[in-house]
Amino acid sequence: MNEDINLTVTSDPPLDDHGQPFRIRSFIRRQGRMTVAQKKALEELWPRYGLSLNDPTMGNAVVSRDIPIVLEIGFGNGESLLSMAEAHPECAYIGIEVHLPGVGHLLHRAGELNLQNLKVYADDAIDVLHQAIKDQSLDRVQLFFPDPWHKKRHHKRRIVNADFLELLHQKIKPGGQFHAATDWEPYALEMADVLKAARGFTPTTADGSPFNERPDYRPLTKFERRGQRLGHGVWDLIWSRQ
Repeated sequence: MNEDINLTVTSDPPLDDHGQPFRIRSFIRRQGRMTVAQKKALEELWPRYGLSLNDPTMGNAVVSRDIPIVLEIGFGNGESLLSMAEAHPECAYIGIEVHLPGVGHLLHRAGELNLQNLKVYADDAIDVLHQAIKDQSLDRVQLFFPDPWHKKRHHKRRIVNADFLELLHQKIKPGGQFHAATDWEPYALEMADVLKAARGFTPTTADGSPFNERPDYRPLTKFERRGQRLGHGVWDLIWSRQ
């Protein structure tokens, strides 16, 4: 994947009255402490796996080879993304995460596994989608356990909204998929409603239900296992882009 690079700017984000990108962001940067291994990975492995919106020569969000491309937004510590990339070398994986300790952890493990089918952005996913992803180039977009922003006054920060789905419709191939998962039922129901109202997305279930069983390709995380032991539910939504 590293040698087949070609970044193309395809669309611009909305601008405020001063001509600058403006929106309510779905995250707050909480960098926290990094381990020695994470710092070393960021220093030594970023040139191999990292992509930058500020330096197009570093890499490319869209490989030129004719292989499926999976984009994951907010990969956390990266364990789930690493498992998928290792299990499916026939696919190219692009991860986006703004939490640098999580990025460092993923880079460290990717180096240990010598993964050849993984690239990483440490930027806002909306910026990446607007600036670095070709239209109709993604086979699947994954959004696993996004921040539900529990308080009502913070619901406006939830990433899944009409504008976000319109942007995904632009970037996902016809027949491609958007796969979201959450353990917060009110957010799951809200995502289902937003998807129903969106242009060009349909559920992949046989009966038209908005919710799916967890597919084999999505690893069960430690967080999810703990939730299951406590009786917490998880809702997967896998919708096809028409």
